[in-house]
Amino acid sequence: MNDKTIWITGASTGIGKALAIKFAQNGWNVAASARRENLLKELEESNKNIYSFPLDVTDKEKCKEVFKKIEDKFKSVDISFFSTGTWDPKKEKEIDIEQIENVMKVNFFGTLNCIKSVEKYYRERKNGHISIVSSIAGYRGLPNSTGYGPSKSALNNLAESLFFDFKRYGVRVSLISPGFIKTPMTDKNDFKMPFLKTVEYAAEKIFEGLTKTKQFEIHFPKQLTLILKFLKILPNSWYLSLVSRLTKYQKN
Repeated sequence: MNDKTIWITGASTGIGKALAIKFAQNGWNVAASARRENLLKELEESNKNIYSFPLDVTDKEKCKEVFKKIEDKFKSVDISFFSTGTWDPKKEKEIDIEQIENVMKVNFFGTLNCIKSVEKYYRERKNGHISIVSSIAGYRGLPNSTGYGPSKSALNNLAESLFFDFKRYGVRVSLISPGFIKTPMTDKNDFKMPFLKTVEYAAEKIFEGLTKTKQFEIHFPKQLTLILKFLKILPNSWYLSLVSRLTKYQKN
């Protein structure tokens, strides 16, 4: 058994899967969680050091049970990386209450369930790292993003709050803000995605950020994220006018 262990949720596809492979290739034990057991099993069977721990993050008690199994197996969990997310662009173009509730349940509360399951462990350990995957969509309001954007914005605020709470215990909290990464989720998008990158690119950036730096936010690609960070500081009137023109936003 290796010395270092990371728990990754959302590990069956996309960034979570690529990151699981990246850490495993670098000698880490990887506890991989997701709902689709068949995909997790395939990942486990084809990659040394990856171990399957199926989980639906919307189940609070199951989150606690799964983390206990991971802790029992590996004894020490150095990083908990929470990247579960859902997105349906077709349902984001209007106020679909059921859709928004589901997005918040998975993206925000699912992540919160996982954080709660490791809270006592890291506070008592007085060491370790909790990493939360958000998105550039959480920086400011965007057209056709009635659920996804708000859920990611909530995660941004949560990560900042937890940074202070866990710092007192010597535990690092970080925020991951990817731009457009080619995944099954972004494949649903019907618009041009600037600076689209591969999951391997994302995994490399995240791995470096988690293991070789102490920064709070790991964001990429910089060509896009730095522009959006500039837009964050614009006055509301400027921002709303600019985005309206850029997206040719019109009332239906």
